[in-house]
Amino acid sequence: MSILAVIFDLDGVLVHTDQYHYQAWKRMADEEGIVFDESAGDRLRGVSRMESLEVILEKSSRTYTSVEKEALAEKKNGYYRELLDRLTPEDAAPGSCEVIAACKQQGTKVAIGSSSRNTPVILERLGLLHLFEAVADGNEIVNSKPDPEVFLLAAKKLAIDPECCLVVEDAEAGLIAAKRAGMKSAAIGTVINSLTAADYRLHRLEELTAVIWG
Repeated sequence: MSILAVIFDLDGVLVHTDQYHYQAWKRMADEEGIVFDESAGDRLRGVSRMESLEVILEKSSRTYTSVEKEALAEKKNGYYRELLDRLTPEDAAPGSCEVIAACKQQGTKVAIGSSSRNTPVILERLGLLHLFEAVADGNEIVNSKPDPEVFLLAAKKLAIDPECCLVVEDAEAGLIAAKRAGMKSAAIGTVINSLTAADYRLHRLEELTAVIWG
């Protein structure tokens, strides 16, 4: 099957805000007296805000009600959004604008498939929002990755069959989600060494054009 659409994960692929997430979670955890370090932070990549919170609360000496958990998640998000104010178009990952432009020039549709509810804000700050024909994010889905819901939603918005879509991901959960969606996948970043089989492995985003058009 030809690749008719590319669905990009956002954080870790087109922009790198991992440190912002870490700083926001760390601030929240410190205020609660919960031990949180970089090793725990690695488990949060590619999963939803509430699932990330559950990982952090594993180290807590007390239990939290669902209302308290929602409050903690919102507190973290507030800290994170403060940090996002620092983003500019210069923070877009190297090669991202060129790769997206090449896709559009060749008639390949482009979409975002991200579990983040801050996707529109991030894309706006990066100056990339107008480039995508579809955006599927955490504001519209019930199940986060590794469930394939967000990628299937992106494909539906593009009106492209899943088997004709290629997902670009930097997280294990995202690669699993792509596979469950029946889509091809390209791994980038540290996940290129993942045990989850990706169809392609990218050391640089610019290598994507060779994957699509040879």
